[in-house]
Amino acid sequence: MTTNLIGARIKALREERKLSQDELARIFGFKDRQTVSAIETGERRVSVEELLLAVEKLGASLDYFTDPFLLVGEGQFSWRQSNAGGVALDAYERVAGRWIAAYRELKSKLGELSPLLRRRLGLTRHHQFEDAMVAGERFAAEFQLGRVPAACLADAMENELQILVLNVDAFDRISGAACRLPELDAVLINRKEVAGRRHFDLAHELFHILTWDAMPPERAEDAGETSKIRVEQLANNFASAVLMPSEALDRHGDWSSVPDAELPVRLGAVANELQVTASALKWRLVATDRLKRAQAQATSDAALRKTRREGKLAPPPLFSKAFIAVIGRALAAGLLSARRAAGLLDMTIDDLGDLLKTYGLESPVDL
Repeated sequence: MTTNLIGARIKALREERKLSQDELARIFGFKDRQTVSAIETGERRVSVEELLLAVEKLGASLDYFTDPFLLVGEGQFSWRQSNAGGVALDAYERVAGRWIAAYRELKSKLGELSPLLRRRLGLTRHHQFEDAMVAGERFAAEFQLGRVPAACLADAMENELQILVLNVDAFDRISGAACRLPELDAVLINRKEVAGRRHFDLAHELFHILTWDAMPPERAEDAGETSKIRVEQLANNFASAVLMPSEALDRHGDWSSVPDAELPVRLGAVANELQVTASALKWRLVATDRLKRAQAQATSDAALRKTRREGKLAPPPLFSKAFIAVIGRALAAGLLSARRAAGLLDMTIDDLGDLLKTYGLESPVDL
């Protein structure tokens, strides 16, 4: 356990308890707050006696300070949710934090370094929605997302940008989240959502990752209220352009000549091909002047929902190949036991073996 990690967790707990450095110094019996500051920044090591004193006086478990598979005071989350509630978000964030922290720790022990530089879009909240759409088009082209960008986006994020993507079984009011660590970015997507929503959420959270420094997102954004917040509007325009670039729209001909009665079926068919929702496609066509706003408004979402291809696209497997591959390599290297790995992922050892096979990975141990 590194000095930096223990110090960061002492600082996080101090701030959570609303204690000053002077007050914490008195608890530890230090002469001044400079000693606390040195501990929190990692300049000074914490002795075993001091660590046990922290457990006793601050009322936290030893694991809180020493377990590398925890995120404490170092990760920032932005949740895409609908009235999930703070308590529920806190609880699920702790669960998700363990997966992200484990991935970070195991990659480091395997000698797999995080990238030194992060990609940025170069957009701010003062940019126009058209600028966000141009950025989305450029992203789809630069990363060669192909005829169905939605089908390739997650792989591009993990393989090209080193952004961890996790498909998870979140509860119903959580659609997904973006997470920023000093050395790692991650996106979580609720795999229970329909495919079109999953893909849009993924592209939306990608925008937050790529603009985090310039436009830090709120910790909890209401998925139903994003149209009222400028940063979220920019994210929506970027996501639409990534998933439905002009080339893909033009491939399906002239939209302005489609009769009103035929429009829902046409929208549904193209949306199913692009693996987006018909409603998202409708408004993307309006934004690019391919469809009149009045015509879009006359086409109800209820009519579009009838065109949804239910049950044809199975949800993706849990987590991702990049994540499970790191778990597998850690098992093979003896950095992780099968029992601990299964417990971390909240599954049985047999389920872990099956998940490795699902991703085409050989089990490194007899599971």
